[in-house]
Amino acid sequence: LREARSLVVFTGSGMSQESGVPTFRDAESGLWTRFDPAELATPEAFCRNPTRVFAWYLWRWRTTRLAQPHAGYRALVDLEDRFERLTVVTQNVDGLHWRAGSDRAIELHGSLETFRCFDAGHPYDASRLQELSARGATDIEPPRCERCGSPIRPGVVWFGEPLPWDQLEAARVEVEACDALLAVGTSALVYPAADLVWGAVNRGIPVIEINPEATPLS
Repeated sequence: LREARSLVVFTGSGMSQESGVPTFRDAESGLWTRFDPAELATPEAFCRNPTRVFAWYLWRWRTTRLAQPHAGYRALVDLEDRFERLTVVTQNVDGLHWRAGSDRAIELHGSLETFRCFDAGHPYDASRLQELSARGATDIEPPRCERCGSPIRPGVVWFGEPLPWDQLEAARVEVEACDALLAVGTSALVYPAADLVWGAVNRGIPVIEINPEATPLS
């Protein structure tokens, strides 16, 4: 790292775990061990049961708003002064990198800080969700878009949806130009995001993995 001028930090849900945000694939507490992604994290699930899916994402939205960036996030912000360029590329949707003060963060899977309508993608002011989330119910009717009447959904990438092209391309540019890559708290199982890390490996860029368990990347 002393020889690197440009650093990419690729983070997954394990990065947020110590801030109290549940991971997805942890064997004991991961979200997908307790919930079925096919029933909560696909466009089809939202169409079948919008009240249940919307209530679940309101719970996640409320959880992430209560979370605070831990020392690892602040360490990444401190590292920005040691490199000519440091870019965070994250699979997380909790916004903790921004809240910690990172200057450059690419959110590959969207963000729970933003909501939009299902049909046209018109933005929706997430601050208006506070009253709905306070109910804590397991079924909550999504509000409707004031422009087109479409139901409101979270601004995250669901299974079966493409990643935002501009975010993915920006991440590829950063990875191709970096001198080293840190992979922090990611299972390296979710594609096409994981392709970015493998791309660095294949180009001979030093990749440093920080994870409590072995992954395919290990």
